[in-house]
Amino acid sequence: METEGGITVRRALELPGLRAGLPEVLACADRLDRTVRWVHAGEAPNIPALLKGGELLLSTGLGLGSRPADQRAYVRKLADRGIAALVVELGPRFERLPTAIVEAARTAGLPLVQLHREVPFVAVTEEIHTEIVNGHYALLQRAEEVHRRCTQAVLGGGGVPQVLGILADFAANPVFLETPDGRLLFAAGAGPVGADPLQVWEGLRGDRAAREAPPAGALLVEVPGGGLGAGSVRARLVLLPVSGPLVTVHRMAAERAAGILAVVLMQARQEDEVAARGRGDFLTDLAEGRIAPEDAPAQAGVLGFRPGGDPLLPVVMRLAPESAPSGSWALLARAVTEELAAVGSPLLVGVRPVEGRVPLLLALRPGTTRAALGDRVAAALRAGAGRAGLERAGDRTPVVVVVGAAGGWAAAGAGLRHAAEAATAAQGLGERPWYDARSLDIDLLLWRLRDHPDLASFVDRAIGPLREHDRTSRPALLPTLEAYLAHAGRKAEAARELHLNRQTLYNRLARIGELLGTDLDDPQAVLAMSLALRARRHTL
Repeated sequence: METEGGITVRRALELPGLRAGLPEVLACADRLDRTVRWVHAGEAPNIPALLKGGELLLSTGLGLGSRPADQRAYVRKLADRGIAALVVELGPRFERLPTAIVEAARTAGLPLVQLHREVPFVAVTEEIHTEIVNGHYALLQRAEEVHRRCTQAVLGGGGVPQVLGILADFAANPVFLETPDGRLLFAAGAGPVGADPLQVWEGLRGDRAAREAPPAGALLVEVPGGGLGAGSVRARLVLLPVSGPLVTVHRMAAERAAGILAVVLMQARQEDEVAARGRGDFLTDLAEGRIAPEDAPAQAGVLGFRPGGDPLLPVVMRLAPESAPSGSWALLARAVTEELAAVGSPLLVGVRPVEGRVPLLLALRPGTTRAALGDRVAAALRAGAGRAGLERAGDRTPVVVVVGAAGGWAAAGAGLRHAAEAATAAQGLGERPWYDARSLDIDLLLWRLRDHPDLASFVDRAIGPLREHDRTSRPALLPTLEAYLAHAGRKAEAARELHLNRQTLYNRLARIGELLGTDLDDPQAVLAMSLALRARRHTL
């Protein structure tokens, strides 16, 4: 029987040291399979307070007391400390253990043994401790054998499924790898009567309450290295006691397997990031014209992208530089790829951490519109960014998604370049699920002029008095002008957006015209003000 790294009381009584004392079990003979963690010999009345549990206590009875009440109390205290058994050597103190001690031990469920011959307690202690140490060493050897097999599997090209399979075979129970928040990643091993491990997980771990309060006897071991900080958790190894109990050696083996899994997952993450960067380099080279259109299909095919003759849709997601720490790109690459798999269209996605971009090409299948595909792709990209912790509900989004024009390989490079530049120019615009690259051409032109002093002078001439007014006075008038121009001069619609009555809007528009010295119905003035409002993001 597995003894959790110790030996049983039964085994201790079979060893030569105690066997020489002619042991007689007086109470709880059915509990001799308790684990002996250590041996202690002592006679002090307060010895129960010095014990931690799991000890085999050797005594001559001097500390047991002379009154039945004291003897019962002493035995109860030992039982409360959780010792494995009490062994009393008969002699000068007791010729036979008193009934009070025997009954108290039986009531408390504490194995009680009396020795009819004197034995050297030192020799008994050394003998049992040697047996315990040998037992621990045997457990270590068994756990190290699992570690060796897992290492060989990984060196032979195996991965997470192979490591979990070895551990499941060793524990004779199903094994699962979960995310830190309890989502299932991998499963191995069979449940009772060959049940599928996924069914076992769904039944025992599938709901949130079961993940927060795992079944009794389950083992949970953390796989380190999941985040950017030291001591973070990448995943969680879970062993469920379905076909049999889980004991110390199973935990030891699981802890060693967790170390190997940490390396495997780190390698997988690095490989994912390297592959994603390689695809990003290809897409960037295509955008910059370093790859000829006639060579692009073959190179894309090597990377797994074979769109056939369907038009190609270029898309770029851009992240604000401060929102994407360097260590998050591997997680982002995997999360985005997994989310985009549901789009159902051939695609090639890469990452470009230096520019803070995720470029991709998708095949525009017959029967799918550019707008519909743009919606699905943008939703997948944002979901991936959310999983990577780069876009959170309630925050000002650091993510911009731009969809270019569809075309063949000859147009794909220019479309990617246009989308990438437009995504940069769109930073700071109002939030939308995605932007059409063509609708950002004016913003892109203004962005390219951002460092030219003439642009700042133009903005100052066109709307400078309003900016100065809004710095010192209320109500601010720039939002009123923006709403008015956004609705092409339709005052009723602008008033509704601003939640103003029409007369208040008229008064504000009159004040704007007065401050700018212009007619808000003049098409040339309207054009200049519209451009200045869009350009001011680049001149602040």
